[in-house]
Amino acid sequence: RLGHPMVTVATDGVPCLGCPVSDIALCTAHGDEALADISRRAQLRAKTTLFEECAHADAVWSLVSGALLLSKLLPDGRRQVLGIALPGDFLGLATENTYSFTATTLTPVSVCRFERSRFLELLNRTPRLMRQVFATFSRDLALAQDHMLLLGRRSAEEKVAAFLLSLRARRAPLHGLSARIDLPMTRQDIGDYLGLTLETVSRTMTKLAHRKVIAIIPDGVRILDVEKLSATASL
Repeated sequence: RLGHPMVTVATDGVPCLGCPVSDIALCTAHGDEALADISRRAQLRAKTTLFEECAHADAVWSLVSGALLLSKLLPDGRRQVLGIALPGDFLGLATENTYSFTATTLTPVSVCRFERSRFLELLNRTPRLMRQVFATFSRDLALAQDHMLLLGRRSAEEKVAAFLLSLRARRAPLHGLSARIDLPMTRQDIGDYLGLTLETVSRTMTKLAHRKVIAIIPDGVRILDVEKLSATASL
């Protein structure tokens, strides 16, 4: 166990061979078994905290399956959603000794946990792994910049359309560009991410559905006209 009541750790090693995210995870940057030797596979239930903002950053994590909501608390107690973590994402490599945000499971998830001190030791002696970490930070910076644009001078329709297209693109490396977009986030989560109210998100989704741009389905949406959705997002 990892000191977390919701976490179960496999005792027979990490099944790196056959890992569903082996082609896109940071772990692929290291060819030998060094990463497997310092990792443990764990499962968490939905609505469980993987790690909390300001808590001691004693581990880093690779998301194997499921989805995580990333958020921060503002000084006035309001919540700002920073994004959603998807399979293949690497989390928790803080520049300080504490986590800068909270990661909460939206669905049941499977993660690989790496003790932070041992991971940093391996990072210092593995240039290829260092390059992959740099690429991960660069991608996260690009996502943060896209988020800043979403929070800027865009209409509600533009924000929601851009969010759906971004989520579709991020899922593509594993599932291809699909018309179906699963939404593990609630409408409130989406609103907190886009700077919109729950009511505005729901109204905007309904408007896009009435225009035959998307269809609202259980647990997500289906894109009916990707060109119209892209035009709505001003992309």
